[in-house]
Amino acid sequence: MRDPLFDLSGRIALVTGGSRGLGLEMARAFAERGADVIVASRKLDACEATADEVRKLGRRAHAITAHCGQWDEIDTLVHQAYAAFGRVDILISNAGSGPAARSHEVTEAQFDSVAGLNFKGPFRLAAEVAHRMAQGDGGAIVNISSVASLMPFPEAVVYGAAKAALNALTISLAHEYAPKVRVNAIAPGPFLTDISKAWTEEARETAPNAAKRPGRPHEIVTAALYLASPASSFTTGSILRVDGGS
Repeated sequence: MRDPLFDLSGRIALVTGGSRGLGLEMARAFAERGADVIVASRKLDACEATADEVRKLGRRAHAITAHCGQWDEIDTLVHQAYAAFGRVDILISNAGSGPAARSHEVTEAQFDSVAGLNFKGPFRLAAEVAHRMAQGDGGAIVNISSVASLMPFPEAVVYGAAKAALNALTISLAHEYAPKVRVNAIAPGPFLTDISKAWTEEARETAPNAAKRPGRPHEIVTAALYLASPASSFTTGSILRVDGGS
């Protein structure tokens, strides 16, 4: 029997960046609780691997390749998602990245790339899906932000600024498409995803937070389930920190 608080039976979830890291953990968790899942990222074979995992759990799945920082590819992603399943009930806008660089060394191309993937693309995706949700039976959108949006992160200024813009977007869309659409964000701290392979051994074992360590990918799941499910019916326009107490 599924947990009655987080029962997603019959729901359609679209997860960008869903082929690895936190996105993969969320896609699995949604499928385990009854949701059909649309997985999107730049590498179709990786999306198909996640989709296969979802199908093995007895749920429907669809893989879509998309660069989530490109406006036209977002439009195509939305069209294909709705063509596949007819609706989206849960959107997890998770795709994002931000290579470290000192601010005076950032090129215009790097700036545009980081801002596009972490703000422009999520804006277009959330707006298009929220509009459709509001015309239908509603839904829940969860933007994956970062603690870099809330505190100083030297050498990640563009990334932090783009995620801060994503926070503002979250709150504004929550009001714009209320009451049928809830829009929230999760601000993760350091997590042991693929990016951590480039960290020092010390950074993989300890962190300057209250928990004294980085998060494990599965530790994002409860926050995502809460915000995506009816259990959070009175929560919208919120930024939920999952950072070990940074």
